Amino acid sequence: MPAEMPERSNAAIADALDEVGTLLAAQDAHPSRVAAYCRAAAMVRTLPEPLAPASRRLPRTGVQLPGIGPSLARAIGELAATGRLGLLDRLRGHDDGEARLTTVPGIGPALAHRIHETLGIETLEELEHAARTGRLTRVPGFGRRRARMVLTDLQARLQARLVRPAPTVAEPPVAEMLAVDRAYRERARTGTLVKIAPRRLNPTREAWLPVMHVRRGAREYTALFSNTARSHALGTTRDWVVLYVDEDHHERQATIVTERCGPLAGKRVVRGREIECEAYYAGAASGGIDMPQPAGDASLAPRASGREAPPRTPARQNDRAPLKPDVRNADTVLRGSS
Repeated sequence: MPAEMPERSNAAIADALDEVGTLLAAQDAHPSRVAAYCRAAAMVRTLPEPLAPASRRLPRTGVQLPGIGPSLARAIGELAATGRLGLLDRLRGHDDGEARLTTVPGIGPALAHRIHETLGIETLEELEHAARTGRLTRVPGFGRRRARMVLTDLQARLQARLVRPAPTVAEPPVAEMLAVDRAYRERARTGTLVKIAPRRLNPTREAWLPVMHVRRGAREYTALFSNTARSHALGTTRDWVVLYVDEDHHERQATIVTERCGPLAGKRVVRGREIECEAYYAGAASGGIDMPQPAGDASLAPRASGREAPPRTPARQNDRAPLKPDVRNADTVLRGSS
């Protein structure tokens, strides 16, 4: 029998949305993104009917509510259907994709590790999609029979929410992703980012992991250094950068690394998009396109806060909304760099 998923009450969903807003504010996210989560929390608290049953009937576009955009609708649907929210786990420093995979019957820690290393999967929806499209059989130890069992379990747990949004959202340009990566590494180097204490591989609970939230057009980026067992084993925790990209109906994840060999050796590369990166660098060398913007680019700078602005970035004192949640009781360890 498939494992039962916890059903969240509207009050619990609202509390989780409030916590997202609180942590986003503490980590210098755009004020409008902070306000959107706080408004959504207030709306969910006033709903007369529970959201969990509705989330089981709707596709993965999420629960539809007045004034709630696609990204927030997806987050509310995830909370209502599964009792968890990947974004909240990341903001808390509790994100553990491999542990999440072990909640599926038949997947233990070793197999979860192989799935993560082979396919980069960290969420149950990504796992369901890989099982449904046959990609899961690429993982050593995963035959068709086991993949079918996993798919059956996940379809029951996610209530077969298999319909994807009709519009196809293009991948973010590699130039934009490399610019965000460069800005994150520069600001991490200069110590101007809020740091969180990841729960994984951090026995002393040290707040060492810098986090950056930036907006580029319609896309919201969250950037963090990789905190996987593999990055620790290879000593690349200050090189591999994980980008979470939230854009309307889609949330994507990408890892950017310094290539060690081949024609791109020494250059920053978006994993899985090496051919595009090679074309990008070739165009930059010939003067056909611009190189990534410098880390001090004002469009990548965090909104003004109580901390000192990063070097070479003009502070915009009036860009933060008056909303300023109290972060003293947030369920994470946050530390300013100053």
